Amino acid sequence: MLADCYGTKRVFLVERKSYKLKADRSLRQKESLTIERLRIDIEDLDLSAVESLRNVPYLAIGKHLCGPATDLALRCCLMEQYTQDNVEHCSSNNYIRGLSIATCCHHHCQWKHYTNKKYMLNLGITKEEFHAISWFTSWAVDADHGLDHLDFTDSRMHLESIEKELGSGLPVGVEDIVRNMKAVERAVLGFMCKQIIDVGRLMWMKEQGLEAELVKYVPSSISPENHLLIAKLASLS
Repeated sequence: MLADCYGTKRVFLVERKSYKLKADRSLRQKESLTIERLRIDIEDLDLSAVESLRNVPYLAIGKHLCGPATDLALRCCLMEQYTQDNVEHCSSNNYIRGLSIATCCHHHCQWKHYTNKKYMLNLGITKEEFHAISWFTSWAVDADHGLDHLDFTDSRMHLESIEKELGSGLPVGVEDIVRNMKAVERAVLGFMCKQIIDVGRLMWMKEQGLEAELVKYVPSSISPENHLLIAKLASLS
């Protein structure tokens, strides 16, 4: 779609599975466009070994990269290139200039692939709790999203109610709280958990020397999977 709308001259596509490739047939009719497709798992992809990308500035775009595929893609794109000591070196060699990844399916996230375990541990979130958080994210997409108010900003009220309940000395466990939560409240908690996971990824990208943002690109009424990680080299500012 981007190649069609913005006149991109070269496109390198990566897919783990084989599809009907209708878009490929349409794009290949454009004489001005060079298109190449590689069928490989993103976990096994080494971009530095791709001949057509060597010494060429490029942008990495992914939608949707389910669960751990986002973390694998971030590592694939950035690998060890962008440590604080060699950002200038990388930009001078025209490697990746920026990226845009739409995250989704956080309930599939895996601790072993997550990019920023340090961030989670600093929050006091263990491996087991990370898996629980990942599971809670499914609630964000299970609810009715006809209204665009099920988001992080609305979560504080529910958190405060939980804190009051726990602080009152009543013998209320997590299971009881979850069992008594309304669908909208579960959706709010799901959005919070998705936000925690994505913010960790955002912080990791910044630690690699990139200028990065986590933005919402469509209302929840269109899709609850509506957040985008975008980043560029700081030297391009």
